[in-house]
Amino acid sequence: MELTEIAVPTGTAQAHLARPPAGAGPGVLFFMDAIGLRPQIAAMCDRIASWGYVVLAPNVFHREGDVDAVGPHRDLTEPGAREEFFAAAMPRVGRLTADLAVPDIAAYVAALRGLEGVDAGPIGVTGYCMGARLAVRAATGHPGDVVACGGFHGGGLVTDEPDSPHAGLGSARAAFVFGHADHDGSMPPEAVATLGATLEQHGLEATNEVYAGAPHGYTMADTAMYDEAAAERHFAALQQLLARTLRPGSSPAVW
Repeated sequence: MELTEIAVPTGTAQAHLARPPAGAGPGVLFFMDAIGLRPQIAAMCDRIASWGYVVLAPNVFHREGDVDAVGPHRDLTEPGAREEFFAAAMPRVGRLTADLAVPDIAAYVAALRGLEGVDAGPIGVTGYCMGARLAVRAATGHPGDVVACGGFHGGGLVTDEPDSPHAGLGSARAAFVFGHADHDGSMPPEAVATLGATLEQHGLEATNEVYAGAPHGYTMADTAMYDEAAAERHFAALQQLLARTLRPGSSPAVW
């Protein structure tokens, strides 16, 4: 995994940058899960880049430490390893509050737009686990930039707080694709239903589906929660979303 540095409100943050075979294309921001920026995230970014996009995945925990400090140091497919990691990691997830995330997201959008080879047109965003919340905030906070937003096995997209991610959807202009984990305590059926109703209320193009049988974290092949069928379903949905919004008239199969 090759890392670069981007400007953020507190200084700099590490990020993984993936480029398409042509070297240039529309930009996509990739918001990592709570496990951190690691080879699995790089591999996912590289796959998306292979479709024709410049993909930037920042270390959203830059206030907590560098990539090595906040990432896992055990094989998370081993019994109990994922649970042990999250016991230590969840406090920093809680510390990344909306008042910190919002200016960070503005910096990430600016960093992506400033990269050589990124098209001047609109961008896409995709997020996983807690990163889905950040992706939604990017779409709602930057409606002039973001035309595509994916959120997969996201948690806390709907809360009772005034700054709940779904509460800002009235300002969004993006098309959305959500693939929720099944029986996910961080995104229960009533929350999925509220999210769907809010998307519909604001007339937003959206897919809001529960992937039957898929656990929280289903896209992450380096953990015990990986579900290959659900992960591939997500890649297909995301590829189609990006193609129709960032490459209108193109065929996803080409990229």
